[in-house]
Amino acid sequence: MVPCLDNRAARRLFLHRHALAEPPTGPSRGADLLALIRRLGFVQIDSISTVERAHHMILFARRATYRPPHLTPLLERDRTLFEQWTHDAAVIPTEFYPHWRLRFSRNAEAMRARWQADRRAGFEEKFTEVFDQIARHGAVCSSDVGAGEKRTSGGWWDWHPSKTALEYLWRTGDLAICHRENFRKFFDLSERVIPPEHHAAPADPDHSIDWLCGAALDRLGFATPGELAAFWDIVTPVEARTWASRQIARGTVIDIDVAGADGTLRRHLARPDVLDQAAQAPVPPNRLRVLSPFDPALRDRARTQRLFGFHYRIEVFTPAAKRRYGYYVFPLLDGDRLVGRIDMKADRKASALKVTALWPEPGLRWSAGREARLMAELARQQRFAGLATLSFQPGWFRPPPV
Repeated sequence: MVPCLDNRAARRLFLHRHALAEPPTGPSRGADLLALIRRLGFVQIDSISTVERAHHMILFARRATYRPPHLTPLLERDRTLFEQWTHDAAVIPTEFYPHWRLRFSRNAEAMRARWQADRRAGFEEKFTEVFDQIARHGAVCSSDVGAGEKRTSGGWWDWHPSKTALEYLWRTGDLAICHRENFRKFFDLSERVIPPEHHAAPADPDHSIDWLCGAALDRLGFATPGELAAFWDIVTPVEARTWASRQIARGTVIDIDVAGADGTLRRHLARPDVLDQAAQAPVPPNRLRVLSPFDPALRDRARTQRLFGFHYRIEVFTPAAKRRYGYYVFPLLDGDRLVGRIDMKADRKASALKVTALWPEPGLRWSAGREARLMAELARQQRFAGLATLSFQPGWFRPPPV
């Protein structure tokens, strides 16, 4: 018989794997911070900063003593983290770098195919020019290349040739981000950024596929082949299915049914001891946390809805008149439940954390205890953002939209 994981146990295991089933205590610098990021796999980077940038909020949700300056030494001094893509831009432990060679080779193939199909000129000849400029003169940002070239406001395909070359060289591994200034990326030769033991490590695509699938499963607790492929966004769904079949035959992976929030069972892959792992997972503390919209526990919106019964869509790109909630609304995690969402923003000029609205989930009782936990969390967010006061807009507590 296929084992079955009930919904409460599945949520507990999932949150434990994402470091959200424990009090957010403990050290938040150096090797301890690196260990947390290694446990998560990666932390997504995003430029929007309504309270703080996403990567900082992700880490603060798990370590209450974390502050943004703690991350920089790992990236720019110790080089134990590097910036690249998973499903989006992210900081990743540098020890994982050899497996990104598979992404680099696939990026090169896909990007060259597009250029050939569209018969674009003026790009490939820029690769050597931009690379040589950096090799001779050191790190650059995008504004340092392509003087006099036509610039546009579109996506990477519409950038001026030198900026497109810069992006191509980064996405294919010849360049790496060495540091940021005011969130602008500066690129240098990858061999000058990535420590030699990782940069020169041999790359075996089959080994990388095995590692990427296994590492994704261990960080998710249970997953479909599609979820394994999407975790790092390097392996294809076909490769993930092939990997799963081989691991099942070897006995290192099993099939398991996982109950969703509505009771529906869905077939997943898991390690053979998944039921024991779920039983041993800690019960999340009686604490409410604000989560970033880009938190790794939420990045797969379909999985979030199945597991927690919580429908979430970020509305940054939705016209204001069509938004159900707000421009950048934060989910609220209370114990092992997603209980609502809050619209708030740091007003730096007034040094205030301003709460515009909070919507509890339908059918949820908003008790006095939950209200107290919310206020405690908002006070923590205020201190984290370095703000002097906390204020609420009239009518901020709202029933959910119909």
